[in-house]
Amino acid sequence: MTSDRETGETAPGSAGRPLRVLGFAGSLRLGSYNRAALRAAVELAPEGMVVETFDIAGIPLYSADTEAGGLPGPVEEMSARVTAADAVLIVTPEYNYSIPGVLKNAIDWCSRHPQKPFAGKPVAIMGASAGNLGTVRAQMHLRQVFVFLNVIPLNKPEVFIARAHEKFDGEGRLVDQTTRAQIRALLEALAAWTRTLRRD
Repeated sequence: MTSDRETGETAPGSAGRPLRVLGFAGSLRLGSYNRAALRAAVELAPEGMVVETFDIAGIPLYSADTEAGGLPGPVEEMSARVTAADAVLIVTPEYNYSIPGVLKNAIDWCSRHPQKPFAGKPVAIMGASAGNLGTVRAQMHLRQVFVFLNVIPLNKPEVFIARAHEKFDGEGRLVDQTTRAQIRALLEALAAWTRTLRRD
């Protein structure tokens, strides 16, 4: 991995440049708890970090026939933004004990990009659900996908937002202070992890 000293770039998270994290949620529902959790992450980003967001709603269903005509514009945009980010934050619901099809589809499209945007990228996960386990199984399945993508996942801390309907208010704002502290701790750990990797 090329160091900032070798490239002459300003280190991410330094006084000269904030660490840029690209976040996206694996849900298309506008009022989803996972979209709301992503908004909370934007709000809770520690000093020296900026969490930007991308909406996967415009990513078409993967087809080799479509790919043969060139990568669709939304796929190119997502791939470029993942590539440009210092780290990635994925916020996933849990559907039938696994990750949503729309999230897997977006990841699959990006994996087809010649630049392999996810390779070597620090990635953190969190997720929200109305159940008692808070997307534990979906997050484990997402980590399996990470192996092929060759990302460098942040293992701890883990953020499982269980009984999400009790943690957000009617306007989608995260009001549970314990969960807010967990998300803040996750972002701080992601910042430290990213800086460690860049020093290597």
